[in-house]
Amino acid sequence: MISTSDFKKGAKIMIDDEPYTITDFQHVKPGKGNQFTRTKLKNLITGSNLDRTIKSGEKFPVPDVVYQDMNFLYSDENGFHLMDQSNYEQMSLNADLIGDAANYLTENMEVKVCLFNGRAIGVDIPKSVELKVTQTDPGHKGNTVTNTFKPATLETGFIVQVPLHINEGDVLKINTTDGSYVERVSIG
Repeated sequence: MISTSDFKKGAKIMIDDEPYTITDFQHVKPGKGNQFTRTKLKNLITGSNLDRTIKSGEKFPVPDVVYQDMNFLYSDENGFHLMDQSNYEQMSLNADLIGDAANYLTENMEVKVCLFNGRAIGVDIPKSVELKVTQTDPGHKGNTVTNTFKPATLETGFIVQVPLHINEGDVLKINTTDGSYVERVSIG
């Protein structure tokens, strides 16, 4: 069981027999009345969001969520194919379960598949990934205006805004939480 005092972002709780993850919360201590916690939750199965006000001290069961390390193999019209390196079992997930992670998946990337009661409900990817630029307009020499960006297409097909000095073939570190450029890793 998890109490409201133990809430943290990313914690998982059960509400009405459905697994949720806490995306945001705020403990409120009004001048009069009892304390409560405003909570924003995301359903791990449907992906729907829920805002809930919970009395302080209320307890919730922890869902039976397991993470399994897998490698991304490839994607096709049937979905995204992953393999467990320990026993070579393969699993195929549809695009809805993969979500935005599809923008960052490269061949043989290690991911964590989230399983609830033995059923895949999502994929966790690293906080940052390194991807190669496949197409971008050339930067103009002498154009040194700060905070000027241009679009760059990465090897996965994802388009990210990058500084003008980035060229095709460069490998970039990309933040997977918001899809932003972090830094250039190497020059192609």
